[in-house]
Amino acid sequence: MTTIHNPVLRGFNPDASMIRVGDDYYIATSTFEWFPGVVIHHSRDLVNWRPLARPLSRPCQLNLRGVPSSGGIWAPALSYDNGLFYLCFTNVAARRGVYKDLYNYVVTAPAVEGPWSDPVYLNSSGFDHFLFHDADDRKWLFNMQWDFRKNHSRFAGIIIQEFSPQEGRLVGPVKRVTQGTELGVTEGPMVYRKDGYYYLLVAEGGTGSRHAATLLRSRTVDGDYEPDPSGPILTCVGAPDHRLQKAGHGSLVETQEGEWFMAHICSRPLPDGSGLSPLGRETSIQKLAWTADGWLRLEGGGCLPLLEATAPQLPPHPFPAEPERDDFNALPLGVNWSTLRVSADESWLTLSERPGHLRLYGRESLNSWNEQSLVARPLRSFRCEVETCMEFEPVTFNQMAGLVLYYDESDHLYLRISHDEQLGKHLAVIVSDRGVYDEVSEYVPVNGWERCLLRAAIHDERVQFYYSADGKQWQSIGPVLYSGVLADEYGKKLSFTGAFAGLCVQDLSGMQLHADFDYFDYRELEDERWVK
Repeated sequence: MTTIHNPVLRGFNPDASMIRVGDDYYIATSTFEWFPGVVIHHSRDLVNWRPLARPLSRPCQLNLRGVPSSGGIWAPALSYDNGLFYLCFTNVAARRGVYKDLYNYVVTAPAVEGPWSDPVYLNSSGFDHFLFHDADDRKWLFNMQWDFRKNHSRFAGIIIQEFSPQEGRLVGPVKRVTQGTELGVTEGPMVYRKDGYYYLLVAEGGTGSRHAATLLRSRTVDGDYEPDPSGPILTCVGAPDHRLQKAGHGSLVETQEGEWFMAHICSRPLPDGSGLSPLGRETSIQKLAWTADGWLRLEGGGCLPLLEATAPQLPPHPFPAEPERDDFNALPLGVNWSTLRVSADESWLTLSERPGHLRLYGRESLNSWNEQSLVARPLRSFRCEVETCMEFEPVTFNQMAGLVLYYDESDHLYLRISHDEQLGKHLAVIVSDRGVYDEVSEYVPVNGWERCLLRAAIHDERVQFYYSADGKQWQSIGPVLYSGVLADEYGKKLSFTGAFAGLCVQDLSGMQLHADFDYFDYRELEDERWVK
């Protein structure tokens, strides 16, 4: 029997919206402040997945400049009707305090690879939008409603309004279809029709340890929706030692053979007992079964997600393994790469000026919400190594470039080359811990080095940086650092992304000095705890 090994989408891949179109399965996941917006993953067997498309790839589709960390793209919702893909998404421009300044859109495409249309504005009343295509060809937009008023629940329930594709806007009255259950924090609506019922799957309990997925149903699309009397389908509440935590926020799919599965959020805590999850929120898939009275249950019973779930009765469809090395020979950058808030245009990132190299022109600091010169990819394993080879000739301390392990502007670990008036060109390790800057290593002179190789080795909670002149003799630099700094939960901040490894250049003098990167290696080390 074939097995689904969870998580199926490892590393930063939250808010899975899963659909089937013919024999193909797709999952859209959130990207927050990272550009391009949204990742769409593809599978034909629910076991093997590959990243396929980044639909919000044009600046005219998505403006993230200035959005706060863990703002930007929240909970995209993918759907399909009559030969057209639909993608709803939220762009959160401000998220601190009682207010949420956000903008909700829908884009369409004839194929999941695109081209995707320019956005059509929907509303700003809340987030987590889902467009349901009913059997009578009417379309209904569901979203949670945000309420900032004193003595009101911020999560004010799920609302519905009709969407007119002909007019390109919402029409008719707005109605609240449910306030959710006593778990509260009701969000992430996904709607399905089966056996005369409309089923509403919602996330509840918040995105932390009390997260859950709850099913409700109604005889009419506009409710009222009544919850499953047995409680949530999926949750890790009461099981703090379970190897998958924060389970919730799901979406459903029916296979060609009539089997039902749910994709959902989860996280894997570090083995040090801290509860921190630097890999961020990931996506797992569980097999489901319908009860005689029309409710869904996890395969095997209970509410806990399985690390190994039964796969559907479909032919295996593996994809070629991803290469460990990117030699920067191909245009454009691969689908796994992201930039912070702004698109990768030739003004600051180029693969053509020096073929076989990634050239980055220095811009703003790692604290910036506007124009960072940083390109990165998510970490997907607790045990991995990243490596690059860089050429960089700074002339002032305001010029820096190197290898960064990045969560956000407050929390990152940075092995960088810069210039000192006495020592000249040198290496050092920089740490930002909850916004506090520190230089945690001695300056190591590298004057006369045309090329410098940089490496970060991550082993569970331990991070060690290394450097080399020739790629053969490696020397550690700085102390062993703590990977938990790169976790959502670190410092009790309400954040939603995950750890990235990236290449970056800063030039705070304004001269835009460039660095050239010859390659980037990402090597995962075998981790039996997640294979068995």
